[in-house]
Amino acid sequence: MPWREDTKDTQSKVCLTGLIQSPWTMTSILYKCLFILSALSFCVPEPGSQDLHPQEPSVEEENLSHRKLAPVNVDFAFRLYKNLISRAPDRNVFISPVSISMSLAMLSLGARSATHTQLLESLGFNLTETSDLEIHQGFRYLIHLLNNSDTGLEMNMGNVLFLDSQIELMETFMKKIKHYYNVEVFSTDFQNSTRAKKQVNDLIKSKTLGKVDQLFKELDSDTMLILISYIFFKGRWAKPFDPSLTKMQKFYTSENVSMDVSMMFQSRANNHLFDKELSCTVVQLEYSGNATAFFILPDEGKMDQVVASLSRDTLNRWSHLRQDSYVDLYIPKLYISESYDLEDVLKEMGLMDIFTSQANLSGITKEASVKLSEVLHKAVLSIDEEGREAPAGTGVNMIFSSHHPVIKFDRPFLFVVFDHFTWSSLFLGKIMNPI
Repeated sequence: MPWREDTKDTQSKVCLTGLIQSPWTMTSILYKCLFILSALSFCVPEPGSQDLHPQEPSVEEENLSHRKLAPVNVDFAFRLYKNLISRAPDRNVFISPVSISMSLAMLSLGARSATHTQLLESLGFNLTETSDLEIHQGFRYLIHLLNNSDTGLEMNMGNVLFLDSQIELMETFMKKIKHYYNVEVFSTDFQNSTRAKKQVNDLIKSKTLGKVDQLFKELDSDTMLILISYIFFKGRWAKPFDPSLTKMQKFYTSENVSMDVSMMFQSRANNHLFDKELSCTVVQLEYSGNATAFFILPDEGKMDQVVASLSRDTLNRWSHLRQDSYVDLYIPKLYISESYDLEDVLKEMGLMDIFTSQANLSGITKEASVKLSEVLHKAVLSIDEEGREAPAGTGVNMIFSSHHPVIKFDRPFLFVVFDHFTWSSLFLGKIMNPI
């Protein structure tokens, strides 16, 4: 499991969109979060007190930083996930928590004093036990592993900065975001908003292989800076579904309300279990590579109980209880796009000052005092039959029998996707309506 701190490493918008208005207008900074997923099928002394001189850490230092980062990211993920579900219990929820964590950690490089502390502590870091350097090295290492692991996953994770010539960033901030978060910097003329919008949209479209065509429908001419974090992930099922077996079937959004959906099917050996304690059925599906997915089907009336119990310990327990045996499995095909304004959620999780005049982001630019005015997160999810072509002979590893247990995800369910290679919780979802 990816969250055991004693496990040895196998290898050594959230996109922040930042907008700084011109100094002669009301100054503010807008950060939006963007996450793109296609075919789910991913000690620096406190800034201001001492300077940070980026240097290459040793393999041992990077591994240690990474081990400290993973469980904190996962705990933050479940706290955020549960908060969003509680605010809209009847709606779909889909987020990339690791990208949100990365975005806020990157922003902390320009934060000072109480704002800096709130940013990192809201993510769950104990700053007496984990230094800034370990945090940023951990994210740097995570980006490296996700982008370079040769494990059959298509993964592209990175950060880009569009900067107007009228704004000058602090040299130390620019140096740090490039070093730790591999930020690409592009010069942009925001006075020509049509041209700037096309430049930003075209780049994000390229980075996400065409899955996001129009990130911005409009872009204000007084924009001075946009910082975007993106992640593109495409996994291939280790045991793919046969498209010829996908049929239209009922999905019950409630006891008396249903809709027709494309339901995928396979009859074969898969890891699964029934958790008597939580009254839910769990199926674990592997990707080719290091990613895995838990599909969680609560019994009628038990959704809230299961959501409340989700944690690292719960997933570890399921990993030990699972059994690999034949099951007739039905999972709906999905395509979902969700957007969130995370301001209220993050305030409730302890990130208070950064949205007010008390914000201290003076490490970003000298030209104006800035504050965080908005945090948006966009997630796009697709689940289909896609998988690697199986070697000759394995395609017939499918037995049809009425004697197998039947697990049908034909009512609201949950899912968690994580990556063994990086110990990261990549995506969390709650599906109330698959269409």
